[in-house]
Amino acid sequence: QALMVSTASRVGTGNIAGISTAICLGGSGAVFWMWLTAILGSASAFIESTLAQIYKHKAKDGSSYGGPAYYIQAALKKRWIGVLFAVVLILTYMGGFNLVASFNIADSFRVYSFFNPEWTPLIVGAILAVVFALAVFGGSKKISQITEVLVPVMGIFYLAVSLFIILKHYQLVPVMFTSIFNNAFDVQAIFGGFAGSCVMHGIKRGLFSNEAGMGSTPHAHAVAKVQYPAQQGLMGIVSVFIDTFVVLNMTALVIFVTGALDGTTTGIALTQKAFSTGLGAFGIKFVAICLLFFAFSTIVGWYFFGEQNVKYLFGTRGVTPYRVVVMCFIVMGSLLQVNLVWELADMFNGLMAFPNLIALIGLAKVVSKALDEFEQANLADNK
Repeated sequence: QALMVSTASRVGTGNIAGISTAICLGGSGAVFWMWLTAILGSASAFIESTLAQIYKHKAKDGSSYGGPAYYIQAALKKRWIGVLFAVVLILTYMGGFNLVASFNIADSFRVYSFFNPEWTPLIVGAILAVVFALAVFGGSKKISQITEVLVPVMGIFYLAVSLFIILKHYQLVPVMFTSIFNNAFDVQAIFGGFAGSCVMHGIKRGLFSNEAGMGSTPHAHAVAKVQYPAQQGLMGIVSVFIDTFVVLNMTALVIFVTGALDGTTTGIALTQKAFSTGLGAFGIKFVAICLLFFAFSTIVGWYFFGEQNVKYLFGTRGVTPYRVVVMCFIVMGSLLQVNLVWELADMFNGLMAFPNLIALIGLAKVVSKALDEFEQANLADNK
């Protein structure tokens, strides 16, 4: 369940809308930099997930909780850094990231005539906020149960359909990989300024997608019950791999092999165009439905991370007001513009990563010791 909550927060708008935005703005080479970000991010994901286990706390009901705010305070003896992280994370997931998720869900339904086009975003946002409220008032265990079912089912369904489209255009796959590597290191593009755009968009969308080093997913990994902390650290690596090298890659491959990239269409509209090219009119509906489930599970996972930090700062009395404010931001996000929501998300991403990365560097020896204990135990078991 901890792995699924962690993966749910990663697999969402970044894998469907974020990748298409990166490709449109940074070219095919942006995909390479998203891969590189995930590879480097796997290390930080391992460290922060292990630390979450080492410094987790026990609740009265026997469950566990924790995260960067807790291990920053316990290990570095710097409560002010823990408070800073908690405040920024709450603002990030309550505001910035929820705005992105709800905007992209609403945007994917704009093509339908169920409602007046002008009212569609508001209606979708309101419905999403109500469903969110029904889910979160069931508690953290309810959150785990929801994501445990949604993530695997929708993930497998999305991957199967994506693979079907890719196999239909298998002859273009080698050309696509050639384009990715050529554009990532194109010397002429470097002097023309394009490579800078390619690298930056790849890294920004990559970080938004895999969230490695951001300090968000350790809240989920702290809940798990394992014998050795490093075991859960390995689950952090698995979650990054699923997000980038499986789900995100499938979206990128479909966009490339269908020839949907035209330089004008961006965001969720580009992904829908790619799937409609491969599946016909059903492709648009398919992406909208998948994004609805993916993004909703992401919102629920993000809420859980924010709730842990609200409790860290204010105790349980701050949870209900936090839920209400999150609902308001979900509705607000559906009404915003694409450039604004991504810029806000990038800004909050950077603010949240800074205090967490300070802690990861300072506690590297603690994680190294935990890894050694786990490896020695494995060697003893094998003997």
